Amino acid sequence: MDHAADAHRTDLMTITRFVLNEQTKHPESRGDFSILLSHIVLGCKFVCTAVNKAGLAKLLGLAGETNVQGEDQKKLDVLSNEVFIKALVSSGRTSILVSEEDEEATFVEPAKRGKYCVVFDPLDGSSNIDCGVSIGTIFGIYMIKDGHEPTLDDVLQPGKNMLAAGYCMYGSSCTLVLSTGSGVNGFTLDPSLGEFILTHPDIKIPKKGKIYSVNEGNAKNWDGPTTKYVQSCKYPTDGSSPKSLRYIGSMVADVHRTLLYGGIFLYPGDKKSPNGKLRVLYEVFPMSFLMEQAGGQAFTGKQRALDLVPEKIHERAPIFLGSYDDVEEIKNLYAAEEKN
Repeated sequence: MDHAADAHRTDLMTITRFVLNEQTKHPESRGDFSILLSHIVLGCKFVCTAVNKAGLAKLLGLAGETNVQGEDQKKLDVLSNEVFIKALVSSGRTSILVSEEDEEATFVEPAKRGKYCVVFDPLDGSSNIDCGVSIGTIFGIYMIKDGHEPTLDDVLQPGKNMLAAGYCMYGSSCTLVLSTGSGVNGFTLDPSLGEFILTHPDIKIPKKGKIYSVNEGNAKNWDGPTTKYVQSCKYPTDGSSPKSLRYIGSMVADVHRTLLYGGIFLYPGDKKSPNGKLRVLYEVFPMSFLMEQAGGQAFTGKQRALDLVPEKIHERAPIFLGSYDDVEEIKNLYAAEEKN
């Protein structure tokens, strides 16, 4: 690889260039969506920098304590939430924001309103920060219905109505994965340029995978189909090799691996949490949207995940998502149980 030549390349497909190229396919567009995405990207860059400094801040006694000016240092998840709220409101393109960190939805003041609603988890997996495990931001975008005052009904819609969804993973590299409804593309942050560069064009999940990802610590509380499925991953009866278990416990990292390598990610409901732990609007829907766009499936144990209609902004649901054939297997197990 000629690094000297690479240093002078200006023909790279940056995320800005990519979004503008997409915009030209819609002659009627006025660039609002592109502006909104650029603000989300800015938020991701900001959080990436903060996450990279988090370990150092803790070592120096800064995080969550008081600094020399007597100001409280904010925890990273609170900071990330503020970063995204400010970035999204200042874009002038949003009406309603739903964040995992805020109990109520944020309605943008009329002067700064636009036609989009954004649902997001500003820092998913933040409990993993101290041990250096990958964490991330998850987001989904809806369009508001024309000509009326925005209400919660504008976000309490099935996931299939989303215009776009994505996540940004802060790990050994900073990777932003995005779908605007026509395939999935992955961009990696080049720190020397401060730009996200297209590194994973048109991601397609393998039809069947060799990995399953689930918290087996909850196994004693699982329902029949989940128990049977995990058993078949470990002890296949068709003579195939067992699947490997990989569970990071950070949804963005687990889903990212599943998207690239194939397999299945499971967060089922169980006796303790019948609705699972993952929130529908800003975890289940965006990840299910990306999986389907990449050729996979997402299922709740009862229905296609994107057909769910949430009734509350922080509602939870079980989720099985990943390679088409792997999710099909678990769907068959649930169908069989329903018959019995």
